[in-house]
Amino acid sequence: MADTDTVETTHNADEHRYEARIGGELAGVAVYELEDRHAGPVIVFTHTEVDDAFEGKGVGSALARFALDDVRRTGERRVVPQCPFIKGWIDKHPDYADLV
Repeated sequence: MADTDTVETTHNADEHRYEARIGGELAGVAVYELEDRHAGPVIVFTHTEVDDAFEGKGVGSALARFALDDVRRTGERRVVPQCPFIKGWIDKHPDYADLV
């Protein structure tokens, strides 16, 4: 990938989403809600979306990995993968199953 194709990921806590940018342009988001459940605090991933212009550039996978690594790093919450993309990504990467 050229530098303009490098996926840069960030956590936008104010918007409750993880963002991916390519060349400074918003390429995709993973949206979440924070909840407190009887089993403890969770982060519910509700929706992941990648702009059509950036399909096939690894944006969705970069978002999933960054978001789940961030959840693991903070250690404050468990993950509820309501979003089919995040759920499927975790299924394909079982080393993240412990977060669910």
